Amino acid sequence: MKKQIPNALTLLNLLCGCIAVILAINSNFVAASIFVFLGVFFDFFDGFAARKLNVQSELGLQLDSLADMVTSGLVPGVIMYKLLILTLDTSVTQDNSWEANSFGVDFNLPILPLLGLLITLASAYRLAKFNIDEDQQTYFKGLPTPANALLIISLPLIIEFQNSDVINSIILNKWFLLGLTFLSCYLLNSGIKLFALKFKTYGFKGNATRYIFIILCAVLLIVLQFAAIPVIIILYILMSVLDNLTSK
Repeated sequence: MKKQIPNALTLLNLLCGCIAVILAINSNFVAASIFVFLGVFFDFFDGFAARKLNVQSELGLQLDSLADMVTSGLVPGVIMYKLLILTLDTSVTQDNSWEANSFGVDFNLPILPLLGLLITLASAYRLAKFNIDEDQQTYFKGLPTPANALLIISLPLIIEFQNSDVINSIILNKWFLLGLTFLSCYLLNSGIKLFALKFKTYGFKGNATRYIFIILCAVLLIVLQFAAIPVIIILYILMSVLDNLTSK
């Protein structure tokens, strides 16, 4: 039974991802975001539980990636697709639709928003690379899919709760969203070494970057609320690059 505890947590991650997909498709972004947060929580603790119980396995690794593919890969792609649809007016949507009606199937999909699903494809590629890369035990190469998912789902949360016309106009700009989509795909599969929040010991020495990052995250979340999430991702990358330079 002890061996199945991490796998059960991973399956809870997958369940949260499945629910989040349904909610995102129905444009219920806030509820979808809650389930993504829950999924990321379970994703963190399944690995933590496997290490503490000393029951790490190849099955657990593969199951973890399959769950992440839904929660941190499919959901952000769907959310970006839905956000891009919001940027299109009626005439643009009609002009860029692929319409067909054969064998009783009716397709009416705006082409431009489908580019948001590139995030899902890039996430799948990143997860596949992670599974065969033996170097990524103490650090990440490229932005982890959960961090990228949090970046994307922060957009509708900022619109919903920050109540800023200026920020909303930026987020609901198709060029901004497309730029963020391509940037997201690059960061997921870049060669940038990013530190992992895995503690072998809990002393400050050797974990200074991690502790400073956690403290700054808490401060930013208190001050900026959901708008802090994109700032935290940028901070994560900058601190990682700085940490790489100082450790050479």
